[in-house]
Amino acid sequence: MINPAQIRPQMPVVCSKDKQFAKVDHVEGNKLKLTKDAKGEHHYIPLDWVKTVDDKVHMDRPGDAIMKAWTTSPGGSAE
Repeated sequence: MINPAQIRPQMPVVCSKDKQFAKVDHVEGNKLKLTKDAKGEHHYIPLDWVKTVDDKVHMDRPGDAIMKAWTTSPGGSAE
């Protein structure tokens, strides 16, 4: 498991194909809160999906799968 303290605001979030699809707003509990999208909405994804952290937050799955499953509230249930 990764150390959430390594994750900082504005870090790029990249999918398993190394494509950036978001930026970090902050860590909120066991979720990663992403910066607002073009519609002004935040999205949340489980920290369990984070594979590694270096200068980017690397996810363990493709971006399209993440975007299908992310939620718009921290209590939401991602698949």
